[in-house]
Amino acid sequence: MALATVAAALLAALGGALWLAARRFSGPGGQRMQGGGDRSLMHGKTVLITGANSGLGRATAAELLRLGARVIMGCRDRARAEEAAGQLRQELGQAAGQEPDATEGQLVVKELDLASLRSVRAFCQELLQEEPRLDVLINNAGIFQCPYMKTEDGFEMQFGVNHLGHFLLTNLLLGLLKSSAPSRIVVVSSKLYKYGDINFEDLNSEQSYNKSFCYSRSKLANILFTRELARRLEGTNVTVNVLHPGIVRTNLGRHIHIPLLARPLFNLVSWAFFKTPLEGAQTSIYLASSPEVEGVSGRYFGDCKEEELLPKAMDESVARKLWDISEVMVGILK
Repeated sequence: MALATVAAALLAALGGALWLAARRFSGPGGQRMQGGGDRSLMHGKTVLITGANSGLGRATAAELLRLGARVIMGCRDRARAEEAAGQLRQELGQAAGQEPDATEGQLVVKELDLASLRSVRAFCQELLQEEPRLDVLINNAGIFQCPYMKTEDGFEMQFGVNHLGHFLLTNLLLGLLKSSAPSRIVVVSSKLYKYGDINFEDLNSEQSYNKSFCYSRSKLANILFTRELARRLEGTNVTVNVLHPGIVRTNLGRHIHIPLLARPLFNLVSWAFFKTPLEGAQTSIYLASSPEVEGVSGRYFGDCKEEELLPKAMDESVARKLWDISEVMVGILK
């Protein structure tokens, strides 16, 4: 009887998933651009994307390359990044009827480990020496619900990578972004920010650690950082906006344990319900390349549209305090 019940449940789930999948993909343009990129706006522009070798970052890089941008991939694993870059060059060359080498100058791979402040500083020093301008910075890389571990500098990994690494990176590149204005900063957050809080008494999670809560806290920090940075950038012609991509099928969930027997059902559900990386990347592409958001700053977007934030994500006093403490944590001198 129990086996029959399980079988019925699986069949019901399968039927529901297939129905939803058919409904999802039967409409025109299941993966089409929602906001639309502007080739004339992006042609020749230099874009830095963190975590660009897979998932959302790779999909964002591919589309911005197609729009004529020069993309710098800032990635922790150089070998994987070079492999992804080769694939992107091949795809772009095929789409344009060119040899892969023809896209060589449009795609640059650089090593960047956001779990190491030393690596972030070295990356920025090299970038500032080599690049005369930076038109778009996309803070995309992230780590999701990992077991408790620390960065090279002793920070809780999710807060260290998702917030502090990008905080330092952005601050060190602000001068170049200002001199390249009009320029844009795009920050990838998550709807899960709603379940996080900023506990200034235990930012490093040394008193207690919950991997889900700490991820949400790092994503809330992304939003507070964006809003405070927008305030500080007023009048510079550098804009900064934050987004949530929705639920996307990427390797971000590699630390999540799915029981072996449940994996087929999970894979089916994720295929039916989750966005593809290209679909999930639409808002990043939109904020980086659309003329519709020119001059717009300090806003929160989802599916290429502005969305409202909870009050805790708009608390200016918390945002300023987090900024000041983050400066101390990453060693930025006044």
